[in-house]
Amino acid sequence: MKALATLTALAALAVAFPAQAEFQLGSRYVDNDGDLIADIPEDSADWIDPDTLIFAYTPVEDPAVYAEVWQGFLDHMAEVTGKNVQFFPVQSNAAQIEAMRAGRLHVAGFNTGSNPLAVACAGFRPFAMMAAEDGSFGYEMEIITYPDSGIEEVEDIRGETLAFTSETSNSGFKAPSAILMAEFGMEAGTDFEPTFSGAHDSSILGVANKDYIAASIANSVKGRMIDRDVVSEDQLVTIYQSQTFPTTGYGTVYNLAPDLQEKIQEAFFSFEWEGSALAEEFGRNGEDQFIPITFQEDWAVIRTIDEANGVVYECN
Repeated sequence: MKALATLTALAALAVAFPAQAEFQLGSRYVDNDGDLIADIPEDSADWIDPDTLIFAYTPVEDPAVYAEVWQGFLDHMAEVTGKNVQFFPVQSNAAQIEAMRAGRLHVAGFNTGSNPLAVACAGFRPFAMMAAEDGSFGYEMEIITYPDSGIEEVEDIRGETLAFTSETSNSGFKAPSAILMAEFGMEAGTDFEPTFSGAHDSSILGVANKDYIAASIANSVKGRMIDRDVVSEDQLVTIYQSQTFPTTGYGTVYNLAPDLQEKIQEAFFSFEWEGSALAEEFGRNGEDQFIPITFQEDWAVIRTIDEANGVVYECN
C-alpha cells in the first residue's frame, strides 16, 4: 500500500473552483444577527412547544441499534425539559431534512455535509458536537478498497466505479468530489463511474464484501464498525485520507420556544457520559462529551467544499 495522501489546504479548492454566492438562508428564515443560522421568531405566536419532542440521529444502516444507543440520553433530555422524547429513525439525509422543515422533527444530529442544507432550508440551529476529553473533535474522509482489488492508489480508480453514500454527505460525496477534481483531475461520470450506497456503513460493508471496488467514507464510522466486529481491519485498505472535518452537529429547529431550546441545550451539556450507551458506542472514536460549536466558525471548511463543488441551496 502506498503512503496515504493528505489534503493540506482547502484554499486550493477555492482557487480550483469558482466560489458561489455567500451562504444564505431560505426565504422563510431571517438572520438579523449575522450568525448564518435562522433567528428564533420574535413573535411568540410563531413558537412551537410540543408535548413530545422528536429526535433523529443521522441515517445509519441499522437505526434500531442507535435507538438503543441514544435512549439513555433521550431519557435525560425528557427529565431536563419535562417533555416526552421520542427517537425517530430516518432512512436518508433528505428525509431527515424534510422532516424538520415540515415541523415533524425538533431535535437532531445532522451529518457534516447535511448541516449547511439543514441550516439553509430547514431552520436547523446547531449548537453542539461530540468531542474527546481534551476538546478535540472530527474525523477524516477516506477512500477505501479491499486487499488485492488492483486499486493501490487514487489514480487506479480511473475507469472503475467509486461508491459514494449520498449527495448531501461531506465525506461520502462532497469532499471526495472536490478533492478528486482539485488534486487528481478526476471527475465522476468522466474518469470513473459513481454509485450511491445510501449510508457510510453500507459503503464499508460493500467494500468489505467486495460488492464495491472502492468507496469514500467517514473513518469514524469505519472505526466503530471494526470495534463492533461488523467488519475486520484486514478486509479494508485505505488509499487516501483527508484533513480532519467536523463531525455530526446537534441542534434544534428554529421555532421551538426559546426556553425550550435552552433546556435542550442544557440536556446536551449536562449529560453524564460515564457508563452510558453513548460512551460505549462513540467512545470507540475517542468521543466522551458534547461541546459547544457554531455553524459560522466550525462549518467554514464545509462551506468552502460546497463552494468548490458549485453547490447552491435551493429551498422551495
